[in-house]
Amino acid sequence: MTTRRHFLSMTGAALAASALPALAQPWPARPIRAIVPFGPGSTIDIIGRIVLEPLSQALGQPIVVENRGGAGGSIGTAAVAKSEPDGYTLLIHASAHSAAPAVYPHLAYDAGHDLAGVAIFGTVPNVTVISPAKGIRTLKELVEAAKKGSMTFASAGVGSATHWAVERLKIAAGFNALHVPFKGGPEALTQVASGQVDFMSIGISSGMPFIRSGRLIPLAVSTLSRSSALPDVPTTTEAGYPNSDYTFWNGMLVPAKTPRAIVERLHGETMKALKLAAVVEKFKPQGIEPMPLEPAAFDALIAKEIESNRQIVKAAGLKFN
Repeated sequence: MTTRRHFLSMTGAALAASALPALAQPWPARPIRAIVPFGPGSTIDIIGRIVLEPLSQALGQPIVVENRGGAGGSIGTAAVAKSEPDGYTLLIHASAHSAAPAVYPHLAYDAGHDLAGVAIFGTVPNVTVISPAKGIRTLKELVEAAKKGSMTFASAGVGSATHWAVERLKIAAGFNALHVPFKGGPEALTQVASGQVDFMSIGISSGMPFIRSGRLIPLAVSTLSRSSALPDVPTTTEAGYPNSDYTFWNGMLVPAKTPRAIVERLHGETMKALKLAAVVEKFKPQGIEPMPLEPAAFDALIAKEIESNRQIVKAAGLKFN
């Protein structure tokens, strides 16, 4: 019996010893998954892929992008919020993240507590666009037309930044327009370009191909200052509508209980990637402006936006199921 106990003890010790190298493996030791809660070709998807390529090289592991759209980004976000907080599931999201609580009161996650900010890639101006067939050439003409009759605007989904930017403009300019949400930005853009929906506000990175081809006319950008990507296009404030600006950030989040060492490593490597010449060059035509924030400051921004978005819903008198 003593011999058997000794054998089991030795076996257990050997197994524990053999497991030590696996437990001590530095992160990351295997491929990483990055969920984009919107479809391919969306502004978030385009920017995310630009950053993830050099980040993958820096971390020494593949980062596999998974597009999981729906419900204003909340479906893909819920998947990340419920995943293991081990650094192997990332969320590539945007301002829609902090809008979700105001739109979906019964979210399967807590936007302010179940996810932690890692790094903001930058801010992207939304540009208000319309088909040339509509005969409208300025934002003022669009507002006047909306005040005279019914107009429609498209978005990449309820609660998306493309939706929120127009709601903020509507409040500032004092007009109404019927919201027509789609599953993603590309589909919404196609409908606006064809004239099926009157106008929309879209991230410059997604709208630029349509603008360059002449299929859409840019009326105004949503930022406080003009975009280097569209220097001749005025801001919504310049067009005469104070408090109409809408900051649209893109960035990375992880499950809230992810070890801080991993969060800091991801933040540091992302900041390095954002400074690479190749990334800077790809960002230029997208009109992306830097917004370097430490993880804690990013979390604070999200908390502030969650509250301000609730105020937008109240001011606009929006009703959601």
